[in-house]
Amino acid sequence: MACVKMRWIYVSLVVLGVLCLYLSPYTLNPFEEDSFVFKKESGNFLQLPDTDCRQDPPFLVLLVTSSPEQAYARMVIRNTWGREQTVMGKQIKTFFLLGTTPDKDVSKKVAQEIQQHRDVVQKDFLDAYFNLTLKTMMGLEWVHRLCPQAAFVMKTDTDMFINVFYLTELLLKRNRTSRFFTGYLKLNEYPIRSRYSKWFVSKQEYPWDKYPPFCSGTGYVFSSDVAGQVYNVAESVPFIKLEDVFVGLCLEKLKIKLEELHSEQTFFPGGLPFTTCRYKRIVACHHIKPQDILKYWQALESSWEEECPHS
Repeated sequence: MACVKMRWIYVSLVVLGVLCLYLSPYTLNPFEEDSFVFKKESGNFLQLPDTDCRQDPPFLVLLVTSSPEQAYARMVIRNTWGREQTVMGKQIKTFFLLGTTPDKDVSKKVAQEIQQHRDVVQKDFLDAYFNLTLKTMMGLEWVHRLCPQAAFVMKTDTDMFINVFYLTELLLKRNRTSRFFTGYLKLNEYPIRSRYSKWFVSKQEYPWDKYPPFCSGTGYVFSSDVAGQVYNVAESVPFIKLEDVFVGLCLEKLKIKLEELHSEQTFFPGGLPFTTCRYKRIVACHHIKPQDILKYWQALESSWEEECPHS
């Protein structure tokens, strides 16, 4: 009897061991996906903005990656840094990049929003964090095909504060109109191999030990010709779900070097405490909630003519 009992214990332990291997972090990882290449023909445009860049070429196009649920954030941006405006005689336009959602209620609200504002670029792919590369490439495709007349493009996110006044001033000073790419430069970044990290990248997806130079995906700026060049070379570059790294890989293949926009830091992907004088001399700041975007923008606009000690 004891022998039979021991045998059952042994069998149970073996089965438990097999289950542990099967349900290891390798299979539990929610971000695991098969590697694939970017296909230019993948996904159809569902929505296009109501604008004609040929008739009215913008100086700067702001492409804001957003999720369908972020209606309030989009509304705040439309009323602050993302509103259509003229800065130093240059036209600025903002468009939101969206995928699709299976939530019918959210889809209905998004459709109503699109009908009202006509400022959304949308394609037929699931709107998820790890489809951000597809979303970004969608934006570049739209610029390449339908708005190449823009002088510059900025790709950014909804939790960003963008000082379009200072950005326009700096771009005019640089006077670069081709093969220009700038932002917060990341020159010595390595893949995160921990499977519990949001930014985990497997050896299968990216076998090399170091990333190429790239700019933080929170906000980067480029001359509009770069959109078409990156879009056209993308199929021959190993796909990676981290969109800023993927764009960096494309730039490396194109031999487009990253450049600083200014001798002082102007992009802040880690955030920056607000003061009006400080924010007058930044281009982009991350980790800003919609209610703070509104507050900061109002403070900045009302104090724009005031002198700052270090100005």
